[in-house]
Amino acid sequence: MAYQTRLKPSGVLFHSDQGTHYTSKIFAESVVSCNGMTQSMSRRGNCWDNAPTERFFRSFKTEWMPKGGYEDITEAKIAISNYIWGYYQTVRPHTFNNYLTPAEKEKRYFNKNLLSAVLN
Repeated sequence: MAYQTRLKPSGVLFHSDQGTHYTSKIFAESVVSCNGMTQSMSRRGNCWDNAPTERFFRSFKTEWMPKGGYEDITEAKIAISNYIWGYYQTVRPHTFNNYLTPAEKEKRYFNKNLLSAVLN
């Protein structure tokens, strides 16, 4: 989804842990099909390699996910999508981004780079 919404950028990295879904042949092929995307994996058993992702899931579990889980997969998909696109990306400030949301930080990054390209 991130690849599609960012207009299929080239030269990007997909980083994950070594879960079976990420090490499968089908998943590896889908990453390769994304115009020069490179797959990267954490060292086995080392959560520090994947700290930003681990932090995201901690935030999700403590800020959004119901204590008893979801009733079914449809409810989970809707709630997860609402958290990522409706809250985490656009409303929730991040200390790493100087208290900007990820959407605002990304917008400023691209605007700065576009302006720099025009001026140079």
